[in-house]
Amino acid sequence: MECCLWTTAGTLLLASLILSSRTARSEEDRDSLWDAWGSWSECSRTCGGGASYSLRRCLSSKTCEGRNIRYRTCSNVDCPPEAGDFRAQQCSAHNDVKYQGQFYEWLPVSNDPDNPCSLKCQARGTALVVELAPKVLDGTRCYTESLDMCISGLCQIVGCDHQLGSAVKEDNCGVCNGDGSTCRLVRGQYKSQLSASKLDDTVVAIPYGSRQVRLVLKGPDHLYLETKTLQGVKSENSLSTTGSFLAENSSIDFQKFPDKEILRISGPLTADFTIKIHYAGAADSSVQFIFYQPIIHRWKETDFFPCSASCGGGYQLTSAECFDLRSNRVVADQYCHYYPENIKPKPKLQECNLDPCPASDGYKQIMPYDLYHPLPRWESTPWTACSSSCGGGIQSRSISCVEEDIQGHIRPVEEWKCMYTPKMPVVQPCNIFDCPKWLAQEWSPCTVTCGQGLRYRVVLCIDHRGMHTGGCSPITKPHIKEECVVPTPCYRPKEKLPMEAKLPWYKQAQELEEGRAVSEEPSFIPEAWSTCSVTCGVGSQVRLVKCQVLLSFSQSVADLPIDECEGPKPVSQRACYSGPCSGEAAEYTPEETQLLYGSLQEIDELYDWEYEGFTECSESCGGGVQEAVVTCLNKQTRETADETLCVSNRRPPQLLKACSLDPCPPR
Repeated sequence: MECCLWTTAGTLLLASLILSSRTARSEEDRDSLWDAWGSWSECSRTCGGGASYSLRRCLSSKTCEGRNIRYRTCSNVDCPPEAGDFRAQQCSAHNDVKYQGQFYEWLPVSNDPDNPCSLKCQARGTALVVELAPKVLDGTRCYTESLDMCISGLCQIVGCDHQLGSAVKEDNCGVCNGDGSTCRLVRGQYKSQLSASKLDDTVVAIPYGSRQVRLVLKGPDHLYLETKTLQGVKSENSLSTTGSFLAENSSIDFQKFPDKEILRISGPLTADFTIKIHYAGAADSSVQFIFYQPIIHRWKETDFFPCSASCGGGYQLTSAECFDLRSNRVVADQYCHYYPENIKPKPKLQECNLDPCPASDGYKQIMPYDLYHPLPRWESTPWTACSSSCGGGIQSRSISCVEEDIQGHIRPVEEWKCMYTPKMPVVQPCNIFDCPKWLAQEWSPCTVTCGQGLRYRVVLCIDHRGMHTGGCSPITKPHIKEECVVPTPCYRPKEKLPMEAKLPWYKQAQELEEGRAVSEEPSFIPEAWSTCSVTCGVGSQVRLVKCQVLLSFSQSVADLPIDECEGPKPVSQRACYSGPCSGEAAEYTPEETQLLYGSLQEIDELYDWEYEGFTECSESCGGGVQEAVVTCLNKQTRETADETLCVSNRRPPQLLKACSLDPCPPR
């Protein structure tokens, strides 16, 4: 049985070897029908990517399998900007040849979807399009935005590696077969804000090396651009007409419509571009933009730093430096931190100088550092007080690299020794909540039922949680009192106080006087007022006023002696009014009125009508009349005031008296 199995396996192996030998001979026979490949021809172009070919001859009288010509790309270097388009050069070569008895200036027709490798040209200034040659020269691009090239009249696929038949493509960053990690997508929108003092504004700054730039403006305004080269040379382009043109060797396509403008730049930009908007109409405009921005600052790993010990075993680390790819120099780390895609590589740690020191009597074993020789570490000081109590501030601290020896002694060392772990931040935002703001409530009814009066409202200082607090600026506080006019005419005697009295509103506004927030400076902090000592009439209220300070480290409040606080101490007692007692008329004594309104006096009490003499006699003799003059006076200053301030008071009746009663002399 074993013999039979061996025989079967041997037979199969022998058959396999015979089949393989025959296949090899057939391939050799097929190749032996061809002569060797000849040398490569000259390149069809000197720049911009051309084609070269090699030929071979069939040695058999029969037909040989395969092709007798092969191609490869060549001269894959960019042409200088002044060289122009290769297809355009082929069209212009026919300018000296008459077409239908007439000379024309021919311009290229690109991106023909049906036959991209024929030479179609258009006569300048006309709609005439003619196929001037069935095939373009080898190496001509099939399409303007592709590396594919025409060879023998056929469009051949070319990868970004400049190899025929290759499917390798550039990523959005322009890196052949890249993963898109060397650039970042920038997308945004700009809305115009018309201003009488501004004629234009910056939409977006697009840095050197950016690609696939596209901007769309909608509205009446107009785009224009400014450029700045790496050498600092500045220029400007007004983008006045539709067309394609060069700006700092970057090809720009601009389209202008009645209500829209479109700007495209394939890139990469050869300068820093600033896109601006010129205001041209009363309506607002918007600009949407998108482009790929190169990450020009990248981390570059350093070599290992010197060993921490010259013998007996030590350690050494690598670090990472921020490298500017444009200037080829090291810059501050903050430039690399700007890109979220940039992740700083972690330092590498290795042992070094393991040979025992000469003074040692024998071999010194190197122990793990985390057990016997702790690695250097970062240490920080406490955070400083926040630079702002609200609205966003910053606080800082110091970070240092320290090392602890076996005895537990800590000493500062060079920072590179701690670079195997990320350095802790030295600044951070704090108190990012909104600052307290004034909140004005509804106005009260007018204090009079006719004519001119006053109305009041409560204005509170509200913090970011919606709680009543202090800390609002008194300069920006909205006013709590304003004049109001009731259109009903006044036909009744003046009342001491109108029925719609303002007492509940103004009393509330007084009682809600603003508290004060505890700060890091000693300050007087009043507590809430007690309830009024009486339930009706005039009483009193009291409150505690403390000297307090905010301890920033523990965020707790501490009481201080009163003399530690500067400035006037808020009052701790005041009068209050709880309304009329039962059975009393709703009238108020002068003391109560002064208590409730302070120095504010009613308009109808401060201004009143008064007689001020008489007019001149209507006649000089024989009897005439004089009319009493009524004016509106400020009763405190005795000065004449506008009559609208007295309209709520009854105007005195008209007074007349006789005058010039002597008879007139005879004529």
